Parts: sequence; structure tokens; C-alpha cells
Amino acid sequence: MISISSSSSSSSSSSLRGLVGTTGAVTFQLLVVALATGPIALPGCPESCGDIAVPYPFGIGQGCFHEGFNLTCVKNTKLFLGDGMEVFDISLPDGTVRIYSNILQSDSGSDFNGTWSGPPATGPFMVSSRYNWFVAYGCNIVAQLIPYGAADEDISTCASMCVGNWDKTTSMCSGIGSCRASIFLELAYSYSIQFRHIAVQDSMTRQYLRYEGSAAFIVEKAWFIIYQSDIEVGPDATFQRFSSGSVPVVLEWSLHSKSRCQSSNSIIYKVDNNTDQLRCNCSQGYEGNPYIGDGCQDIDECQQPGVYPCLHGTCINMQGTYRCTATKSISSLRGLITGIAISAGFGLLFSLFGVSKITNKLKKQRAKKLRQKFYKKNHGFLVQKLISSNKDVSERTKIFSLEELEQSTNKFDQNRILGCGGHGTVYKGILSDQRVVAIKKAKSVVQREIDQFINEIVILSETNHRNVVKLFGCCLETEVPLLVYEFISNGTLLFHLHGKSENPLSWKDRLRIALEAARAVAYLHSASSVSVYHRDIKCANILLTDTLTAKISDFGASRSIAIDETGILTAVQGTYGYLDPEYYYTSRLTEKSDVYSFGVILAELLTRVTPVFSSHSSEGTSLAAHFLSVIRDNRLLDILDTQIVEEEGAEGAEVVARVAESCLSLKGEERPTMRQVEITLEDVLNSKVNVTSQITSVNQNAMNDPSYKGSKGGEGTRLYSLEKEFIQSSEIPR
Repeated sequence: MISISSSSSSSSSSSLRGLVGTTGAVTFQLLVVALATGPIALPGCPESCGDIAVPYPFGIGQGCFHEGFNLTCVKNTKLFLGDGMEVFDISLPDGTVRIYSNILQSDSGSDFNGTWSGPPATGPFMVSSRYNWFVAYGCNIVAQLIPYGAADEDISTCASMCVGNWDKTTSMCSGIGSCRASIFLELAYSYSIQFRHIAVQDSMTRQYLRYEGSAAFIVEKAWFIIYQSDIEVGPDATFQRFSSGSVPVVLEWSLHSKSRCQSSNSIIYKVDNNTDQLRCNCSQGYEGNPYIGDGCQDIDECQQPGVYPCLHGTCINMQGTYRCTATKSISSLRGLITGIAISAGFGLLFSLFGVSKITNKLKKQRAKKLRQKFYKKNHGFLVQKLISSNKDVSERTKIFSLEELEQSTNKFDQNRILGCGGHGTVYKGILSDQRVVAIKKAKSVVQREIDQFINEIVILSETNHRNVVKLFGCCLETEVPLLVYEFISNGTLLFHLHGKSENPLSWKDRLRIALEAARAVAYLHSASSVSVYHRDIKCANILLTDTLTAKISDFGASRSIAIDETGILTAVQGTYGYLDPEYYYTSRLTEKSDVYSFGVILAELLTRVTPVFSSHSSEGTSLAAHFLSVIRDNRLLDILDTQIVEEEGAEGAEVVARVAESCLSLKGEERPTMRQVEITLEDVLNSKVNVTSQITSVNQNAMNDPSYKGSKGGEGTRLYSLEKEFIQSSEIPR
């Protein structure tokens, strides 16, 4: 399944030892320099094992370590922590220990579980989520990282596929042959890795594909970025371990709250605000080991003029600081005193007028630096490059300053709020050119929310369609980005269908809105420069103008796909009631996932029933499942909105219902494309449709199924049962 490429396997293994060995030696040398004026370990205790420095609270031998920090040195060359974990680097300032960790692997193609013994739960060490990744290699597998003894708690999952004649040169950890995932929690105990194979059929032979060999491991991010290119991926290859049999992993450590910094010139601080885990640092002006009595020694700043300069005069070292003195003659000193007195008089006079001005200037400087910091954090330079590289995009999209948007919203006045949702608040703004805009401001500062905002900027800046909401620009100078859209005044399709609208939508308006939305989604799938899968098509994301023109919005969850790709593996995301069951079970996102969601919208337009509604039972009922049941029993009139029957009769609605049924097929391959849906709706709106022929062309696969017309047995009923089970038991919130 995986191997180190033959040209570099031996060098990679030796490079691994060389890299970490060099790192250990450099760390040792730096620590010796830093602690040259003070001890590293407790009196009489070893300060190193080979080239690895051993600072207290770590220690070798009885009485040389803090509880839980005992190490074992073998032949003065190898250092071990706890139950045989080899250590090659210790950092006091970072609170980290780097160790070697084994790779879990299986040569068979069957599912398996593997266990790795990590630091004990009662100890001070944790497998770091900040410095490590979870990596898996294999074909058609899902790998899960599970804390030992907590089978229901999945803290990291990634999926890897090998479909057809895939290219071995595909970029590493893309989900093709291998995958990589973040670790969402610190691991303070052992963990297990579970492999589960996904059943994938060969498109030609219809045989289920299964490749032998799979492997997974936790690995240090920095090391893996350097050496991942030496790993060759292929379904016929076998995995060969590094000659060392291991990869580097970073552990983080801290002391319990009852422990205190021992040096008199040290401070104690929390690792983070959510725990009681503590670490120590030397106070400003001191350096050394804060965990022992005289560990923090005064820095002689005068010995480091490059770091602590005295531009005029002589440097004098003081405890915790230093000062610069100047030697002058008596006459010069008198002149200096006179000058100082005169200057002080004028200075006092001008200071009365200048304090407020200086204070305001300092505030502006601090605000400017903060805006620059947020701009960089929000990938401002990358977004600026994206916009400026395309003339059409740069003409449509602008990066606004925070000052412009504050002015347009009266500093985000509460009276300017248009609406609030789970992800943020939308304000009404008036730009300097008198354009009315909607400004979206996120509530939380979660990195995932920021990434979704950046994703929406990238997609909408390259999208130009009359039925897709226009993005005028963004502001990246705040903690979370602000998005500036065209102002859509008439609310959402959700409000007009299920809210308290005074003017219910006519059947013709509903049909036209469905057609315009279908055009927008079809454009995203096949007509834009890159294919875009929206991933959250729903009535709440269809905005309506004063003339009831539909506009697709909210692209935070969307994914861009290369034209030659048919789908990608990704974390499941969507809205309960609209989510594609096939996507939920396989994690494979395709254009047919949007088609399923659009089918739910068509069912809503026909019935004016919400995607999840109350039934006779206490639990909510899925509109999709109920709609399919009614259609397959030929009882459309039982659920059809009475307004449609009164206005148009049921003939045109029956074609739309069959289109919705086809879109809601459990199998993605049996659903139509959005382009086919668009053409059919256009024919219905223009009264050019022949009911029988159109139903046959759109839903041909279903019509050929013997169980199609309400059969109580066979495949149709089985698929419906699976769909009902999925909808009633699963909820994936956005």
C-alpha cells in the first residue's frame, strides 16, 4: 500500500535520526548557553544524556525529578520516558517533549483496530493537538482516532479513496491514497486507531474493490511536511517502515496547580484559560531554569550590546535590568542643567496642550497595528492577490477598510440590523457611492467560521450570474472578516413559503423562482470557471428581490471542484431535512448532493410544508420521506397545496412533482443533473411540456423499476425504508 521510494528510503531513515539528533544537539547547546550562569538540574543530578539536556523538573535517578517526570538514560546515548518512549528533545519554554512513536499498520485488506500506549492519564503529558497530525494511508478506508476506553468519542477521522486508474503523483494526503486530519483534543492517555473499509464498486466489472495494506500514525507536523514527499503511494505497493521503526511525535506537559515556581526571580502562568495546567518562566531580565531555587539568574545585558544597546555613554548592569550613563565635564554638566531647566519650562507649557493629541495619536497607532494584525491573520495578502490577478474580479470586488464600513452602518448601529442567524448578524449599510448593501458580520471567532468566510470570498469573487447574490467586497481588518453583498430587500423564500407573508406566492411565481434557482445551481455546477458544489441549498439561502427574482446566497460551506473531478471526500456538512443521504453515509460530495437538496425545495414549493414537520406521532416527520411515499402511491392531490389546485390545476404540478421525486432518489446516479432540471422547469413554465413524455425523460430510471408505482415489496420499498431511517435518526447542523 505504502512505501518509502527506493531512491530515498535509506536516506530518509538516516535523515530522520540526523534531523532529530541535530535538533537535540542544537537544543542542548542553546540551553547550556542560556543556563551558563545557573544550574540545569538539581544538585548532584545528571544534566544531560548524550547530547540531550535534562533540565528539572525532568531528571535521571532517585531524587532528581518532579513526580511524573522521571527519565531513564541507557548507555549515555538514549533517553526514555515512562514505559519505553524514547525522548530526543526537551523544551522548557515551549513545555514540550519530542519522542519516537510507532506506526500502526495492517498487511491485510480487512478492518482492524490497533492500540498505542501513550502517556498515562494521571501523568503530566499529553499528545499535542497543536503540534501533531493524524495521518492514514490506504485505499477505500476510513481511519478513526479513538481515546482508549472511550469508544463513542471520535476525536479525529479521515478517509482515503482509490478509485479507477488514479495517478500515484497525486498530492499527498488529499484523500486519494492517503489522508491527513487535525487532532481536536489533547490525548492524555492511550488511544486506538480503527480502520473501516468502504465498499466501492469497479465501474466496469461491478466488482467490489479492496486493496491490501493500510497504515496510520500520529506525527509531528513540521517533520511530516519535510518528509512526506519520500512516501510513495500505490495500490500494489507495500508499506516499509523507516529503519528506525518510528516517526516523531510532540508531547506537551505542565505542572499541577499545587506546584510553584521555585526560583525567586520567576513567574507562574496558565497554559490556557480552560485548564488549571501551569508552567513557569523566568521574570523579565532573568534567564535560566525557573523550576529550581537559584535557576533564574540575572542577564548581564552589557555583555549583549546587540540585544541591549547603549547608544550614548556606558552600560551598567543591574539586577533584572541595565542603564546607560554619560560622562560629561563640569561646565558641560552646568550647561546641560540650564538647558534642561529651560526645556522643562517650555515642555510643561506645551504638554498641557499636547497630551490629548498625543494620546489620540497613540490610540490610532494601536488601532492601526491591530487592523494590520487581523488583515494578515485573515489571509488579506492572499485575497488581495486573488482579486488583483483577475481584471473582471477586481472591477466587481473590493477590499473595504473598517472605517468605510463603520461609516456606512453608523458604527454598526443596532437599528441597522437586518437579521441574526446562528453564524452572525447582517447589517444594512449605505456606501459613499450611495449603494445600499448588506454587511455580514460573524458572531464567533472560531477558525472554522473564518475559513468559511474566506471560502465564500474566493467563490463569489469568481462568480457572475444574475441569480447568484453579488459580493461587492470584504473587510479583513477585524477579528473575523466582514462580507459586503448587494442588498436584497424582499427576504428569503423560507419566509414567503412558511412565514407570515401577507401575499402568498402564486404557483407561477413559485415555478419561476424554482427555475431561476435551478439556473444558478446549474451554472455553479457546469458553467463557471471551476465547478462549485453549494452543499447547503435550502429555502433560507434563496433570497428574493422586490420583483421576486431568486438569488442563491451563503457559500460558506461550498467547495470548488476541478472540471475533470466528479466528487471529493469531505466532512459531512449541511442542514437537517435537506441533506443528501448518500453523501451522509459515504462522505463523498458530488453535484448530485445539491440535486437532492433542490428536490426538497421543489417539494416545499408544491406543498408549503416545512422539510421537517409535526405528524401524528411525537417525533418530527421528514418531508422528503413523506413526499416520496405519497407520490409512489399516486396520491399527489393529498399533499398538494390547495392554492395550486385552485390556480392552475394539477397537471403542471404533477411534472414538477415527478422531477422532485427523481431528485430525491436515494442513489445519486439515478438523479438528474441540474441542467436537466432547469430545462424541464423551463418547459413547464412556458407550457411546452408533455406530461407523459417529460416524466419518462426525467425519471426514466425510476419508471423502469418494477416497484416504482407504490409496490409494497421490492427495491423501491427497501430504499424508502433506508431513507426514512436516515432522516429520522440523523441530524447534521450547519
